[in-house]
Amino acid sequence: MNPSQRRLRPVPDDVAGVDTSLEDVVARVALGDEEAFELLYERMAGQVLGLVRRVLRDPAQSEEVAQEVLVEVWRTATRFDRSRGSASTWVLTIAHARAVDRVRSAGAATARDERVGVRHVGREFDEVAEEVELRMEQQAVRSCLSTLTELQREAVRLAYYGGYTYREVAELLDTPLGTVKTRLRDGLIRLRDCLGVTA
Repeated sequence: MNPSQRRLRPVPDDVAGVDTSLEDVVARVALGDEEAFELLYERMAGQVLGLVRRVLRDPAQSEEVAQEVLVEVWRTATRFDRSRGSASTWVLTIAHARAVDRVRSAGAATARDERVGVRHVGREFDEVAEEVELRMEQQAVRSCLSTLTELQREAVRLAYYGGYTYREVAELLDTPLGTVKTRLRDGLIRLRDCLGVTA
């Protein structure tokens, strides 16, 4: 049976062939021995699936990744070097790396989807229209302010944009309070007329 067509199923360690070292089994797999791969599969599938599931926490994805790991072991068995460690460590290292790759890949895909989604989510039309209207109003107010006398303009700016009281405006402009009140009243009337605001 082709290794990629196998279904993962945990198999107890007491299956036939346990007396053969896993290192020898991998060496036979490297030569294309399908029976050796059957034995390797029986001895490692449960551990591979368990490790992958601990990393991914998703049963369906875990089975898929574990299947990919065992197919990779079949294809790359010639790379196993027993002088660098045990066969089970080699197989489980591959399993861990593939599981981490899947987590990173899923994270990158999610981040990419979020970036694309944010880029395509425009502001609502009403929000844009409101901002345009506000800017036009601000421009109109600035334009109308320029039609006032200097004293009127300064009095309006300090009282309505600066938040000062009439008395503070009078002190800041070194002008009698009555004059400031008159200039403010006259200035506001001119602004109202300029902006086309009806009383």
